[in-house]
Amino acid sequence: MSINVGMVSLGCPKNQVDGEILLNLIQQDPEFALQGDPEQCDVVLINTCGFIDDAKQESIDTILEFCALKETGRLRCVIVTGCLAQRYKEEILREIPEVDGVVGIGSNAEIVSIIRRALGGEKAQSFGSEYDLPLGGGRILTTPAHYAYLKISEGCSNRCTFCAIPYIRGDFRSRPIEEVVQEAGELADFGVKELIVIAQDTTRYGEDLYGEPSLARLLRELVKLPFRWIRLMYCYPDRITDELLSIIRDSDNIVKYIDIPLQHTNREVLRRMGRKGDDRWVRSVIEQIRREVPGVFIRTTLLAGFPGETEEQFEELCRFVDDMRFERLGCFAYSQEEGTPAARLDGQLEEEEKRARAQLIMDKQTLIMGEYCQKKVGAQVEVMVDGYDPEEFCYVGRTQYDAPEIDGTVRFSSERELVPGEFVQVLVEEADDFDLYGRLIEEGGNGDESAQ
Repeated sequence: MSINVGMVSLGCPKNQVDGEILLNLIQQDPEFALQGDPEQCDVVLINTCGFIDDAKQESIDTILEFCALKETGRLRCVIVTGCLAQRYKEEILREIPEVDGVVGIGSNAEIVSIIRRALGGEKAQSFGSEYDLPLGGGRILTTPAHYAYLKISEGCSNRCTFCAIPYIRGDFRSRPIEEVVQEAGELADFGVKELIVIAQDTTRYGEDLYGEPSLARLLRELVKLPFRWIRLMYCYPDRITDELLSIIRDSDNIVKYIDIPLQHTNREVLRRMGRKGDDRWVRSVIEQIRREVPGVFIRTTLLAGFPGETEEQFEELCRFVDDMRFERLGCFAYSQEEGTPAARLDGQLEEEEKRARAQLIMDKQTLIMGEYCQKKVGAQVEVMVDGYDPEEFCYVGRTQYDAPEIDGTVRFSSERELVPGEFVQVLVEEADDFDLYGRLIEEGGNGDESAQ
């Protein structure tokens, strides 16, 4: 009888891809069977996040929740993987003795052996070099079948002072173009309609292999594949080139959406963050993108309450948000990450003040987003169907301007049954600050609405 193994994957899509590779390794062994419901498993892997306090706490709470299930259900082993396991291995082993195994990311390739050892009663653990993390390989998708993430590199060499990624995942290293394109082709063959290109720094892709950033070169190969949408995430502002913008503009299947984590706009705050630029330069990058790619939606993330951030510097950030009117924006309160240079800086702000500043930015952005959404009322939009919400009795989908899990949705009625991954036209009849609401328009139906 097979041993059922399941996974709970937390954190970012890059970590999620690692988990999908782990699942494929497990599936190759005839002794194990993958189970979609982790609460019905003999063994569960908790694929954790090890960054920022809220995400770390979620990982810890999830570990404790499943450890408790060992007392009441069929669950025999809880194994912790991912960034929390890599970063806090000693603490996990010491503080949560109920855990049966801890695997650092550098030992992911050993996951089958780790599970066997844990089932045998051993407190299984392995912590290889982060540079031994498999960058590619077969995957069992944990996303819906119509979209998937494509990780094109691993690690980061930017050394932002607030970020622990280089200490956990190592320096930046790219996968060869041929390998990336092959994996993308396999995803296309599987039926994936939306390919989401990810890395710690997507725009740095290929610099280590080819002597220069080569994202545009990679995209020229990816656009030949039969994806309806290709989406770019985590693009750094100092590597946005005319060549990259031109391929985004001129390619039918690259969505007109680009994610650029700016963090701040004040020169001194950026310097203390270990990042380049100032307010004028950041504004010029945004203007360049909007000029070269008409109609583009820009998503960015900001960091409020960084050590030493004065009221005046925060007000500069607020003016920037008001002026730029980003189509998509998230703002986070600075998290003091142990072991990072920023954690040792003078001028650490109180948690309440950091959160208040982040919330003020988000309040501003909510109003901006609401205005964008209201402008869509009465328009016809193309929507990718993500699924059906039985509680709201409606279908849920996204426009090309919305990344899964982080942006808004389109909720709409349909008289016929739709399938995830289908592309349909929806007439927007209502909107709130984040989501659109409407009804399906069949081909040949009412043509009074102009397509947008």
